[in-house]
Amino acid sequence: MKSALLQITSSDDPAENLETVRAMMAEAAGQGARFILTPEVTNCVSTSTTRQRQVLQREEDDITLAGLRDQAAALGVWLLIGSLAIKTHDADGRFANRSFMIDPQGQIVARYDKIHMFDVQVSETETFCESKNYRPGDKAVLADTDFGKVGLTICYDIRFPHLYAALAQAGARILTVPSAFSPVTGKAHWESLLRARAIENGCWVLAPAQTGEHPKTRGKTRYTYGHSMVVAPWGEVVIDAGTDPGIHFFDLDDSSVTEARRRVPSLTHVRPFDGP
Repeated sequence: MKSALLQITSSDDPAENLETVRAMMAEAAGQGARFILTPEVTNCVSTSTTRQRQVLQREEDDITLAGLRDQAAALGVWLLIGSLAIKTHDADGRFANRSFMIDPQGQIVARYDKIHMFDVQVSETETFCESKNYRPGDKAVLADTDFGKVGLTICYDIRFPHLYAALAQAGARILTVPSAFSPVTGKAHWESLLRARAIENGCWVLAPAQTGEHPKTRGKTRYTYGHSMVVAPWGEVVIDAGTDPGIHFFDLDDSSVTEARRRVPSLTHVRPFDGP
């Protein structure tokens, strides 16, 4: 099945980002893509809590979700909205980092809230505390599609292999990792982590990414690593998108999952153990 990753550089203006993604979706579908994937925080990349509170919306009101659902229906494609920053009804006012699988009729067939929060100091000048503004999810999610079961994850989740093992053991043949990865950790770990999750689970790993210097209205400038990636179930890198925004096409072949798992059936060899 012909599919497409969208590598983008979202600003902190959701309306502007929506039009960019709608146009890219139309181009991708026009070239035959039946499954299109966008990165983490497709609607808004911002380091300013003040700006986020101004422009983010609850799921039921979110213009990006509504607009991309309409576009998926108009184009007749499956769409993974990698994630949207969404206001919640939580008493502490924290947002959700939420991924959506949309079917060709524009319906939401699955939603997933990022479980693992990126609370790290990656260098002397680059510190993140995602849990300050986002509350973590607590449920792993599989999306049922007409091309197989898809395990939904987001960005920092990639460092927690037990999540991917649980998804694969529950039937996932495709794992999605939409991201806005730090350039420092991206250069060091991005490809290795994605390839490891593909090899361990005999799954396709699809990782659309934010890239470059993100335009801002206020707050500190944010940079992301890019290098959207597709990794096949045997661990081969099918796509490395580099650092420019753009559309990247690939073919999803379910038979390669079957073949990888036949050669090394590790999912059937999982054993319980005690300790340490």
